[in-house]
Amino acid sequence: MMSITERMRIRGLCILAGLLAGQPAAALAAEPTQGWRVIDDVGRTLVLAHPARRVISLAPASTAMIFAAGGGAQVVGTAEFSVEPEAARRIARIGDAHGFDLERILKLHPDVVVAWSGGASAAQLAPLERAGLLVYRHQVARLDDLAPALLRLGVLLGTEGQARVAANALEMRIRALRRQYRTAMPRSLLIQVWDRPVYTVGGTQLISDVVAACGYRNLFADLLDPGPAVALEAVVERNPDAILVLAADAGSAREWLQHWQQLPALSAVHTHQLFAFVDARLSRLGPQVVDAAEELCRALRAGPAPQAY
Repeated sequence: MMSITERMRIRGLCILAGLLAGQPAAALAAEPTQGWRVIDDVGRTLVLAHPARRVISLAPASTAMIFAAGGGAQVVGTAEFSVEPEAARRIARIGDAHGFDLERILKLHPDVVVAWSGGASAAQLAPLERAGLLVYRHQVARLDDLAPALLRLGVLLGTEGQARVAANALEMRIRALRRQYRTAMPRSLLIQVWDRPVYTVGGTQLISDVVAACGYRNLFADLLDPGPAVALEAVVERNPDAILVLAADAGSAREWLQHWQQLPALSAVHTHQLFAFVDARLSRLGPQVVDAAEELCRALRAGPAPQAY
């Protein structure tokens, strides 16, 4: 039988090895005597009795990320519109962004509630916390946030191995995109997410990172607001080389593109560099955004579809 001193020495060596291997600090902090300590995406420390076995997800993107991290079987309740992956469709619903059913959530006896930071409001989360529920804030704002967020969820769920495999795969695919479509002089691109008024995305939004990976420069990357409205005069002044409309359906996309025909002096219109891309995965902020990014890059490289508008 090992002495206490020997056990302490071996434990210290294991922790050092973990640090050298780049394991998340939260995983190393988990000790049976102190509970399972995890750090969420906004830097808050939570302490559970053990890795989360029963999880409520308050956002479709969070649900998809939990599945990708290897914890799909632990999700006992999720928000409406959680459709990725297919198995998420069979999970009990507990509400949506407009409101969550606290009574239903409590009946599911979750170890932790995973909330999308910036999505669920403080007013929506307050009743959950007053009821004694632990709330893990999940946040993905940039393309490079995906892999670290997966690793942290792996710690929460006790699925670090699976989460690391998934995170490494995403990182490799993102790096491959950037290598494949890198250009010395990226063309400017207006990203349109709504029409009349025109809404775009600022430089702090994940879609801005996606178009950069595709070799373009977001026309309004200097704006900090993730989803600002912009005047037509501002678009004309900046004169984009190309316009990308991200509509909910093909009909809306064609309509938006037709509106730009009223400004033939715009470089994007004059050179017929008008693109439509309809793929909800690009806005769901889950791991499938990388699938959508790969398709978008291919579409931009191929050029506008004939008679797209």
